[in-house]
Parts: sequence; C-alpha cells; structure tokens
Amino acid sequence: MSNFPPQTHAERTAIARAELSRRGLSALLILAQESHYYLFGYDGGGYVFFQCAVLTTEGDPVTLLCRRPDVAQARDTSTIEDIRVWLNAEDADPAGQLRDILIERGLTGSTVGIEMDNHGCTGATYAAITAALDGVCDHVDGSDIVRRQRLIKSEAELIYMREAAKLADAAVEAVRDAARPGVLDSTLTAAAMAAMLEGGGDMPPAGPLVNSGRRAIYGRGVGGARPLDDQDQVMIELAGTYRRYNCCIERVVVLGTPTETQLSMYRLVEDTLREMLEAFRPGEPLGVVDQIHRARLDAAGHGAHRYAACGYSLGATYRPSWMDVPPMIYADNPLELRPGMVFFPHVMLGDADTGLAMGVGQTVLVTDGAPEILNGFPLELIVRG
Repeated sequence: MSNFPPQTHAERTAIARAELSRRGLSALLILAQESHYYLFGYDGGGYVFFQCAVLTTEGDPVTLLCRRPDVAQARDTSTIEDIRVWLNAEDADPAGQLRDILIERGLTGSTVGIEMDNHGCTGATYAAITAALDGVCDHVDGSDIVRRQRLIKSEAELIYMREAAKLADAAVEAVRDAARPGVLDSTLTAAAMAAMLEGGGDMPPAGPLVNSGRRAIYGRGVGGARPLDDQDQVMIELAGTYRRYNCCIERVVVLGTPTETQLSMYRLVEDTLREMLEAFRPGEPLGVVDQIHRARLDAAGHGAHRYAACGYSLGATYRPSWMDVPPMIYADNPLELRPGMVFFPHVMLGDADTGLAMGVGQTVLVTDGAPEILNGFPLELIVRG
C-alpha cells in the first residue's frame, strides 16, 4: 500500500476537489505521476505511456486509465479502486476511452482541467485528448492545482525528506573517500549510488552529477568516464531519494593543492550561499534569494559565470528530474515563502575561460522562524591532497 495512510490521501483529495470547485471546474485530468503519488499513493512508471486519472468535484470514485502492466501496481500501492485498461494495438485509442469515461461521469458540456506541464503529458498525448474532447468538454490548464498543494510539506513528508538528506550526505562522503588520482569519475558515481542504495534509499529520478576536470563547469552530466588527474576538480550535485522524496546537495572536491583562485571562488560561493539561506523566511518573496545571488556574484566580477536561476523546489518526483518545478528560484519570483516549503538553493560558478568551477548547495526547509538546513555534511571545500 501507500507510504501514507488512506485518511491522508482522502484529505489531500478533498482539498484538490475544493480547489476545482472554486475554479468552476467539474474534473481534473491527472497525468503527472507526482500527482498520482501525492493524491492517491499510486507509485509507478506508467506515465511514460498514456495514463490518466479522473478526479471529479462530485465525489465520484477516482478512475485511472492505464496499460495492463500497471494495473497490479496501481491496485497495490494506491487508494484507486476503479482501474480501466487500454491495450496496445494499431487501433488503440486511450484518449477516446478517456472521453467515454467523462461522458459516463456525466461531464458532457462541462469544463475540466488538464495537467499539461509534466512528463506524462507529451505533445502527442495533449493533442489526442484535445481532439477526443472536442464537442464533449471544454478544457483549461490545471497544471498548478495539485502542484501548489504539494509545495507545503506535512510532518510525515518531512520525515522522508530528512531521511533523503542523510542519504545525500552519505553519497558525498562516499565520493570524497573514493576520489584519488587515476580513478575514473564514474567510479565516484558508483560510490555515491552504492551509499544511497545500501542506506535504504531509492534510485534517484536523475543520475548523480559527478563531473571532473573541465567538465566540472557543465551544468549537466556528460557521457563517458574520465580518469582523475593528480591536480583535478570534481563537481558533485545529487539527490538522495527516500520513498520518492528528494533532498539535494552540491559540493566540490579538489585533488592536489587548491590554487588561490579556487580558494577565492570557494569563499565567494560559500559566503553567498550562507546569506541566501538566511533569506528563506516566511512571508518573504522567493525572488529575494536570487537577488542576493546575483548581487554578490556580479559585484565580485562573476556575472558571466553564474546561472540566471539559483535553485528550485524539492519534493517527491519521478524520472527524468529531481527538480520539483515550478517554482524555480529567480530574481522576480513573487511566490510567498511559507512554512513547510523545501528548496535547494545553490551557487555555481563555471568559468569557461579558465576551466575552473566552484559550487555549493544545501536543501533548506522554511519554518516559522529561522530556516532549517536538512543536510548535515560540512559546508566546506573538500581537499584530497
């Protein structure tokens, strides 16, 4: 069954239904696996194909339309009882079956919301649903209905996120211990994964970023292993994952003796992050965090080496990303910070001219007062002489 009791899912579903009613919508077509997990406990991967749950405002049973391989998993992990199946065939028409479900529910002539902004709603899926609903229902974007609800974490969710943070800390420690000249950087990735999985964690929704040498300035992973040099740098950014909940961390390992330039870059990113973390206060706009980020790095002459955003929300997500977005942390984001929100702010410098990189990041929980840092790994440059 679900990682949460049935009453929790009933309460979450009731809140979502109330929001649908407030917006004048008769139902929500749920395509995000994160929403399925949050509302009903359904933990699966069927979203990579056509998969949709129908939540109405009238209190009807939730109906899930999925493929045959997902039925047992949906039944065993979720509170959903009405599960319909579409079969792979040349004439398969899951969008047409979805239309028939809406008609069966008496929703002809109504307006429904569709979760559009997620990895379960491809362009092809949205086009098929739009065509199938023509003349049956009007539809509007309902991507934010459950997503906004998920922003505020319950105490039960925070238990899982704190466990995820411990796994992230353990992964960085494992990378630190494995880093030495001649070792492939993929070996460091393996060490990180082993630490998390052996610690009882899940496979993260994206692979750890463990980039060495010039690759350390990249903001994404890259194919192909690289052996570490005597004098080298390794950028680590990863998520520890527990019961699908993610907590991130970012650190740098320097092999050999750090140069004065590297030490100066590190002092800058560490001091900037510390100030950013203090800005996570209830009632403040999220954009204040990136204003600090921009101001400090630009004043230090690194405006060309920073990102245009400095972090994102975290929660329970599925492949291909641990980023639970929106919201992103950018300068003009007006989102009001509230207790229970969890973010990963990070400060990353990648100088394409020198090939030097430096970055730090922590997962932070907004509370009624001072923010709580979920990571326990020391905020310091890791040097392996």
